[in-house]
Amino acid sequence: MLLRLRVALPDRPGSLGQVARTLGVVGADIVSVVVLERVGGRAVDDLTVVWPASASVDRVLTGLAAIPGVRVDGVWRGTELSEPSSGREVALIGQVAANPQHGLATVVDAAPALFGADWAVAILIGSDWAGGGARAQAWSGSSVICASWRTPDVPPQVDIAPLRPRAISAADGIHLAVAPFQRGGLVLVVARGGADGDAGAPPFHGSEVERLAQLVGATASVLGDRLAGPGLAELGKAGGSVAGAPAPAGATIPRVA
Repeated sequence: MLLRLRVALPDRPGSLGQVARTLGVVGADIVSVVVLERVGGRAVDDLTVVWPASASVDRVLTGLAAIPGVRVDGVWRGTELSEPSSGREVALIGQVAANPQHGLATVVDAAPALFGADWAVAILIGSDWAGGGARAQAWSGSSVICASWRTPDVPPQVDIAPLRPRAISAADGIHLAVAPFQRGGLVLVVARGGADGDAGAPPFHGSEVERLAQLVGATASVLGDRLAGPGLAELGKAGGSVAGAPAPAGATIPRVA
């Protein structure tokens, strides 16, 4: 299985090698390394590893903790390799441009794998979202336009105000990254952790939020007024999702096909 590890370590030669050797002892193979930051002699890396089913996660965490200067900030499941420099996001925008009537659903469906998340939704905030109305900007006052696979039947009611690209961690352990399309109150939200995800998943890093904002900005540039007018509901329908009032308690939100 694929497993993701977020590791903070000294930014010096040999540090990553020590981590790799410790993982190798239990038969885990590093298949991807993403450097999230390098500041003040420290680095934060996201590692994707092929993890043997027989290996104990606790055992390797103990081994990593024994390496001087190394700290494990998160452990969670992976479904695909995390390679932000591989051009996958550029290819995604190409798909959106080639098939704009499914564009929003395409981005929502792809976002969880791109950002190591459990699920994603596009939500529509009330008409006064730009004016700072707290009621309009709260998740409970939003409409779900598109929802990816694995989205909870009733997404958590988290206040995402103010509307700007940022990371949010809620009291129940769910971590969100949000980025507005700057078109009619439409916002992309990706989530991991919480009751329906991995308890060990870390908050979204600033570099992940920046990537999300870039993806949303590129999508908005391609789709333009499709994201702000009557056609928005059709974009949701194209993805097999729903537009309109928020889902009531117990309701099921259709998933992106």
